[in-house]
Amino acid sequence: MTTSATYAPAARTIKRPNPVAVGTIVWLGSEVMFFAGLFAIYFTLRSTSPELWASRTEHLNVPFAAINTLVLVASSFTCQMGVFAAERMQPYTAVNDKGRKRWGMVPWFWLTFIMGAFFVSGQVWEYSQLVAEGMPISADSYASAFYITTGFHALHVTGGLVAFLLTLGRAFAVKNFTHKEATTAIVVSYYWHFVDVVWIVLFFVIYFLK
Repeated sequence: MTTSATYAPAARTIKRPNPVAVGTIVWLGSEVMFFAGLFAIYFTLRSTSPELWASRTEHLNVPFAAINTLVLVASSFTCQMGVFAAERMQPYTAVNDKGRKRWGMVPWFWLTFIMGAFFVSGQVWEYSQLVAEGMPISADSYASAFYITTGFHALHVTGGLVAFLLTLGRAFAVKNFTHKEATTAIVVSYYWHFVDVVWIVLFFVIYFLK
């Protein structure tokens, strides 16, 4: 008489994509279409009013905008360093085995916040200079396109700054830094990298496409 043994199936771990991260990526895809429409305004304006384009771009402070752009691009690197710290579940600065201090997510995100705030402040200063030179938003179609496009981007950067504050507040509020807090940091980094990439394209279109 033979007997057959019964074995329980081995437990399998199915890795599903994080719904928050997926939702953020889908939303950023819609934002790409929004900014694509703003870019279309610039290319249409350049093709239909080349004289206006040439005269107005002379007022732009390219060196200052380049410095402001470098600050924003650098903030993407500091943001990613904060993400790396969050992924290793290190919210605060700690000392490693070699006795060296290693920044956590919180200080890296604070540095990113300061850089982002500097960028927005720089844009406000640039607006004030352009208005003083006789280029308010109501001056002509180029002025309207410039302020609307860069202004919407500045609002997106400001939204990112608010997201950093909420992420930092959450890190301070919880007793244990978990995967949930790390996911929040990663999602915020997706958004921040997005606004950085959009500005790089905007910078090229606005300040170099003359």
